[in-house]
Amino acid sequence: MPQKVSRKFTGWHMTGILVAFFGTVMAVNFTMAGFALSTFGGIQVENSYVASQNFNQWLDAAAEQEKLGWDVTLEQAPEGRLRVLAEGPGENATVLAHARHPVGRKADITLTFTPQPDGSFLSDEALEHDRWIVRLELADGDKVWKREDRL
Repeated sequence: MPQKVSRKFTGWHMTGILVAFFGTVMAVNFTMAGFALSTFGGIQVENSYVASQNFNQWLDAAAEQEKLGWDVTLEQAPEGRLRVLAEGPGENATVLAHARHPVGRKADITLTFTPQPDGSFLSDEALEHDRWIVRLELADGDKVWKREDRL
């Protein structure tokens, strides 16, 4: 029966283990930081304190909008154009939309809409099939309705 040869655990072994461990941790951290920086979509507000001062005004505006009772649906047609179905605003209502890519990979697009015979509104330009955040605004005289949808 062959004899088992035991080796001594030395400081070099421990050094190798520590270097391998911390090298792996650093490689993962640098890789994740690189991914985070390359996909950063920007900031939501310039100054969060100033934005917080306007919060109650935003709530009041939302309550006023809710009183309008308008029911608005946004959908993307197969050819890429956006269709807005709106119940509530008058026939002279106008629709405007601002589309932005969630992570800023594509340029922002402002879309204008044309009223259709069926009462809906159809965008004049097509929007590429992808993920978009669309800020929709309907206006009928002095009444304004706004919402942000994700497509």
